[in-house]
Amino acid sequence: MCRWLAYSGAPVTLDDLLYKPANSLVLQSRHSHLGVEPTNGDGFGVGWYDGHAPEPGLFRSTEPAWNDRNLRELARHVRSGTVFAHVRATTGTAVQQTNCHPFRHDRWLFMHNGSLDRFPTYKRDLQLAVDPALFPTIEGTTDSETVFHLALTAGLTDDPPAAMAVAVGQVEEAGRRRGVDFPFQGTLAATDGRRMWAVRYSSEGRSRSLFRNADVSVLRQHYPDHPALHELSDDARIIVSEPLGELRGAWLEVPEGTCLAVDGADEELRPFEPAPATT
Repeated sequence: MCRWLAYSGAPVTLDDLLYKPANSLVLQSRHSHLGVEPTNGDGFGVGWYDGHAPEPGLFRSTEPAWNDRNLRELARHVRSGTVFAHVRATTGTAVQQTNCHPFRHDRWLFMHNGSLDRFPTYKRDLQLAVDPALFPTIEGTTDSETVFHLALTAGLTDDPPAAMAVAVGQVEEAGRRRGVDFPFQGTLAATDGRRMWAVRYSSEGRSRSLFRNADVSVLRQHYPDHPALHELSDDARIIVSEPLGELRGAWLEVPEGTCLAVDGADEELRPFEPAPATT
């Protein structure tokens, strides 16, 4: 599977997010504690918004994150208030740049940790459901990118939670039609650069791990001498596949079958269920 991180708040360097934490995402690429595999070395990607262009910046590589000198160099200089980062462990598709997350469409970024069980048996069914205008923008071969395009087709740019519910519903319907009992597994993340949405769901009810940070201002009161907390703004929101450190009370598990919506300092947890596609 994979590990990922989503951040919003006052601008920080990529280095602050990817390298400095005790259990940083780069460290997780070698030694994940909660992932299916401890090593996530089949490429990585990072997307960020800096206001210099309408679309987010994107850097993806097939190198292991721990071994990429360009990522280390870039991370020391890029600052952003919204960042998506992902380290990949392939579930069978090729190790190539177009298969690395996050995926981008106009202003939107999207990531997935998990898999579609026996995806090749119903891949054609799903991709035929993608809007013909969007189909040419599928560059890679992953199940994750297909889910992204299903969500775009279902209206991701207008209502992300509803669109992701439709996309997952289409996966379950197509998979079960082909004899797959539990087609969908994973966590999803999407952002337009201002707001973020994260979903934790699996057909079996045993989803991959997902956590969010506790309120920074409260944590700062409990740990006034902790340097990392003084570098984060009060409205900082971090969503991760696994905690970036072991600070007691800093990380809250996102419940099974949940969509987390983040808009600045505001966040909302709501139930998530697959939905049928509208006709």
